[in-house]
Amino acid sequence: MAKDSKPTGGASWLLRRADQAAVASLVAVALAGTVAWWLAQGGWQGRLVELDRAESHEAAFRVDINGADWPELVQLPGIGETLARRIVESREQDGPFVDHEDLTRVRGIGPKTLDALRPYLAPMPDSRGVAGESRSPTGS
Repeated sequence: MAKDSKPTGGASWLLRRADQAAVASLVAVALAGTVAWWLAQGGWQGRLVELDRAESHEAAFRVDINGADWPELVQLPGIGETLARRIVESREQDGPFVDHEDLTRVRGIGPKTLDALRPYLAPMPDSRGVAGESRSPTGS
């Protein structure tokens, strides 16, 4: 075998030199585009949103005390699993709650707890507007 000839059994490149140049050009263009976007978004000046400085937001939710199961009630402030189960048990035994103050019939819920819960309780329907009930005190 002559010194000038290429071995036939050796490893061949996956891409030709022209293909390698094309891939390198595409990578360079993508990198330049990424740097341009970064500079447009603020770059070193810090205009990009940083998680440490982002404002925290509380999720607002309301719970229907006549329809929620105990896992939903546990999400309320000051309500643990035991108290949540008592609320569901009271609702099943004594019927639905007429208004928010009716929650005080549950052992463990007093005026302070009820005041803490009010922002998270869904409004109660007006019992006068319920179908099948009279709208006037005379029953007509």
